[in-house]
Amino acid sequence: MKHTTQKMLRSQSGMTLVELMVALAIGSFLVIGSVQVYTQSRQAFIVNESIARVQETAQFAMDTIEADLRMASNWGRNSRGLAVEGRSIVGDANPTSLPTPAPDCGAGWAFDLARPIDGSDNGYGLTCAANGGADANSDVITVRRTTVAPMPLENGRLQIQSTRIQGEIFSDGAVPAAFQPVTIDPITGAPSSTTHNLMVNSYYVSPTSDLIPGVPTLRRKTLTVQGGVPSVVDQEVAPGVENIQLQLGIDVDEDNTVDRYVNPGSDVYNPAAAGYIPGARVITARIWLVVRGVTTEFGLQDGRTYQVGNYAMGAQNDGFRRLQVSKTILLRNARS
Repeated sequence: MKHTTQKMLRSQSGMTLVELMVALAIGSFLVIGSVQVYTQSRQAFIVNESIARVQETAQFAMDTIEADLRMASNWGRNSRGLAVEGRSIVGDANPTSLPTPAPDCGAGWAFDLARPIDGSDNGYGLTCAANGGADANSDVITVRRTTVAPMPLENGRLQIQSTRIQGEIFSDGAVPAAFQPVTIDPITGAPSSTTHNLMVNSYYVSPTSDLIPGVPTLRRKTLTVQGGVPSVVDQEVAPGVENIQLQLGIDVDEDNTVDRYVNPGSDVYNPAAAGYIPGARVITARIWLVVRGVTTEFGLQDGRTYQVGNYAMGAQNDGFRRLQVSKTILLRNARS
């Protein structure tokens, strides 16, 4: 009986120290492996999320600018800016129905319809102050056009009344005398002239965002109406845009193909400039954007130099993820 009890006690004894240490070692390896898998998965998620956010910002900013650029030189029922009375080039006098003073970015800013796309190269060239300042190494892109759909008459808003061959700017809410009466074609049902709102947008980069302070952002000056008079408001478009560059494709021999690319502000396409080439037209626009993440990423090293248009952006190595995108946009209304 005693021998049997001792045998049972031996068979019911616990783990030896060696067995316990082996079990602890195996368990530790499993836990460490699980933690490493979680950490790597978490880091991959953070990186993918950061990449997605930067790509999303770049896509949104590019789509916003592209939609504007494609419709540049649309003046309602025609695309000939020089046929619109009231434009402010080569000494043409603005109609008495236009406001005085003009919108606060300058008279030419709203009325220079001969240059539906314009801007300034690596600097802020507008007379109206930039909200939060402007990046000295970014271009300004100015787009002039009208709404695609006809709009109701509105006193105080800059509008264009246009036919297939001519147009006129006005702001008093009354169809200009030259276009009265507005008749309807009995066959097509189309009116003899239509009213469209004048749209002017100037895109620029500010070093800080209203939404996320300290983050560079794409902003724009846009033409609107306030208190019954034309005015300019500053809008934030896309936080995270760090640099924007523009080059314009010019057709100088009227064959509807690009003969050269020039920087914004070039005299080549400006009918009022001494260096103007008669017949030169902007038919494409090439855009570059550099987009930056809104937060730093631990361990991220970016030693690249970004060649953005005619500006070389040196390596930053500041922990922010960056993405450069570019696109060439064909202008719908520029070809003859």
